[in-house]
Formats: sequence, C-alpha cells, structure tokens
Amino acid sequence: MGIGSDMYRQQIMDHYKNPRNHGRLESPTFTHTGENPSCGDTITMDVQLADDGETIERVAFSGDGCAISQASASMLAQRLPGTTLSELEAMDTDDITEMLGVDISPMRIKCAVLARQVAQDGAKIHDGEIEIEQTKTEDGDD
Repeated sequence: MGIGSDMYRQQIMDHYKNPRNHGRLESPTFTHTGENPSCGDTITMDVQLADDGETIERVAFSGDGCAISQASASMLAQRLPGTTLSELEAMDTDDITEMLGVDISPMRIKCAVLARQVAQDGAKIHDGEIEIEQTKTEDGDD
C-alpha cells in the first residue's frame, strides 16, 4: 500500500469525521434501518425518489458505528442521487470497496456494505418485494 492508499484512508476518515448527507429527510419516499450485530454498526437510510418513481433524488443517513461503516454510508449517500433503483440493486461488494478505495479485511466487509444493503432492502420493501423490519448483515449476502 502506497501513497494512494494513504489518500483513501484520509478520505475515509474525512467522511467519518465530517459525514455528507448525514441526518434525516423531511419527506422520504422510504426509510429503512439496518445493523451489523457483530460490530454494533447501525444505519438508517432515507431515500427520496424523483417523480418518475425510479430515480433517486436525495439520500440522507443517520446512525453510528465504526469509521468504515459511517464513511461508506456518507460516500454512498453522495453517490446515489441521480442513479435508478435498478442501478442501486445492481451494486455489489466490489462497487463499495472500489468506492472506498482501500482493501477491506474480511472482518470489516460487513461494515463496509451495511449502507448498501440497507438502501437495497429499503428499495425492495418499497417495491413490495420483501417484508422485513430491519436489515442485519448476518442475514444478507455481501
């Protein structure tokens, strides 16, 4: 790991200390919460869709946890506006680790992907595809 990795580590710490889109939306289209029981991370994602019902217009998150989970939520909340629910559904672990820009140890992957899983499950609940109260990383796939 060289200078580039240090830059990404600094970016993660910046998002952790100064999260973007942190808080709640006044009138979200859907809200969903998830947790990573093994680490204690919790994230709630508020998503507002555009009038077409498919394009993500605004995203906010709240919660607390380790630097990886909170930075990932912050970065994802910046990345999602302008994407569609289909594009959100297609996101996988590689997309998240690429967004973070550093190698994530197997023990920390569930921290990194929590926000993505919460957003994806929230969209599935909104579309009537699943019925769950809360996402738990142990239940989902990475």
